[in-house]
Amino acid sequence: MLRRSYASIIERASRRDSNIPNALQYRPPAVFSKKAHQRRHSLSCWDLSPRRKEHKLGTSVARTTQRERPLSTHQEFAFQLSRVQIDSILRANEQSVSVPEFDVPGLSLVQKFESNHLAANTPNEDRRSAATCLQAKGTLFGVFDGHGGWACAQAVSERLLYYITVAMMPKRSLEELETCMEHGRPVPPVLQWYKHHADFNFRDSASLYFHHLRVFWQELLDSHEHGEGMCPSDAMLYAFKRLDADISLEAQVPLSNDLMKNTAIQVAFAGSTACVAHVGPEGIHVANAGDCRAVLGVQEADGTWSAVHLSQDHNCQNQAELERIRAQHPPSERQTVVTDDRLLGVLMPSRAFGDVRFKWSHELQQSILSGLESDLDPDSLNLYHYTLSNYLTPPYLDAAAEVTYHKVRPQDRFLILATDGLWDELRSQEAVRLVGEHLSGIHLQSPVSQSERQLKLGQLHQLLLKRQARALPPSDANAATHLIRHALGADEYGELCHERLASMLALPQDLARMYRDDITAIVVYLNTQAMG
Repeated sequence: MLRRSYASIIERASRRDSNIPNALQYRPPAVFSKKAHQRRHSLSCWDLSPRRKEHKLGTSVARTTQRERPLSTHQEFAFQLSRVQIDSILRANEQSVSVPEFDVPGLSLVQKFESNHLAANTPNEDRRSAATCLQAKGTLFGVFDGHGGWACAQAVSERLLYYITVAMMPKRSLEELETCMEHGRPVPPVLQWYKHHADFNFRDSASLYFHHLRVFWQELLDSHEHGEGMCPSDAMLYAFKRLDADISLEAQVPLSNDLMKNTAIQVAFAGSTACVAHVGPEGIHVANAGDCRAVLGVQEADGTWSAVHLSQDHNCQNQAELERIRAQHPPSERQTVVTDDRLLGVLMPSRAFGDVRFKWSHELQQSILSGLESDLDPDSLNLYHYTLSNYLTPPYLDAAAEVTYHKVRPQDRFLILATDGLWDELRSQEAVRLVGEHLSGIHLQSPVSQSERQLKLGQLHQLLLKRQARALPPSDANAATHLIRHALGADEYGELCHERLASMLALPQDLARMYRDDITAIVVYLNTQAMG
């Protein structure tokens, strides 16, 4: 049966792409980006349907790179994965961190955190970051969803937490940094990073990134208002805008070597959304630009779980966001600024870093690309070629963050940060329930409907006794892995289906992106004892 399911997938893919030139078969994620959530209603638990957003292909959009190859619709690949193989794939990038100082009551609201990511693109275009602020209070967590390549998400994941922390640091601490630089002494660390062993850094651009970070703190030192540093909300707002401005500047100015210059251009022409949480002594600030999402898991008095959104999705299906975009352009463009729920008919997220094709004038874009070395062209830099229609009054996009604050209460148990690859497959309430059950150890063996899951705890226990259901140990120790497993493997009843999960994970690289997105999730467990 599973083999027939794969044959059906390949046949559909072959028919769908038969009239599309090879150059168009790899549509840039910037173009496809981000559909609204649609629940799966499959005929069987392993019947797969292609992601709808992958096939609204504009003829003006193309990627042409030397590395490209046609879809492997007839290649041989494994039709079945064992449970051991599934676990190996899902757990390859998981991370679990419990730092001793997190466990001291009154010191931090963070008890521990768990994270994971699973790629659909090759390479993965998602990134994640976590770090404790050493010269300001709190811990920072971020998820970053790249499109048009991974370069922008990579740069933002390396740099944004530094910008936020520097903005929060008091003036005396910034003066110490500058004094060390002036006298050639070691600079005190600003962040304690929690890196996964597979995390990558733009090492060749480190000096450039540090130079602009120093310029940033020098400007803060020159400000008469900085004093004790910005509050988290102001620091996040300022850091998002400033980093995006630096990304734009770095692609325009002369740099010391070609590799650094090419990286700067790649970062600027690609794009990335970002969702960052600052967990401080009393509450959580969330800064979001794009369609990643932050959701708080709350355990009610009766034991049930509820989800509280700490961010809004920034896309054109958000009516307030749609009106904000339209208000920034002349009335004559009201019908063209957003078409087909995409910015200029192309980009789904309405806020993002990079993406200078939506920010710079045509003249500036052409000037930068034509100034590349004679032996380079946009193809060799993995840049995507597409023409934006009705590009009349740029910029159409910015990286302005929307910041929310939540004062943590005893019933607030955890925070989920995730890229939209997770939210495409799981509703916020469903994700909170999954982590809540994982935390409490209650895992239902027999199917329970959504209405039944809303029952009070006592009623639910009675229902389970009648069904002779029993608690099962979780398949994964890591809650982020638990979320990814259910996002890809749950059937229409919300129950795990091994065959469906095996099908999703066994898809070859050039088909996987058509059926799922990169998924990155961080689950932060809150130490509510610290509030006492």
